[in-house]
Amino acid sequence: MKNRLEKIRKQHGITQEELAQKLEVSRQTIGSLENGRYNPSILLAFKISKFFNVSIEEIFIYEESSENENF
Repeated sequence: MKNRLEKIRKQHGITQEELAQKLEVSRQTIGSLENGRYNPSILLAFKISKFFNVSIEEIFIYEESSENENF
């Protein structure tokens, strides 16, 4: 899953550490999300969208892979 988390975070002028503290996660979690190494739980996705006051879809971009085409 791709995301715009880093761009949105920087537009708001906050660091990974500050965002991590607000969301009660580690800075490493924020870094992993921004680099696409980790997909958030639904709870964390909601917390992030609420913090930035945008929809989940504005931050996280779901792309179907060919494996999921049968669903």
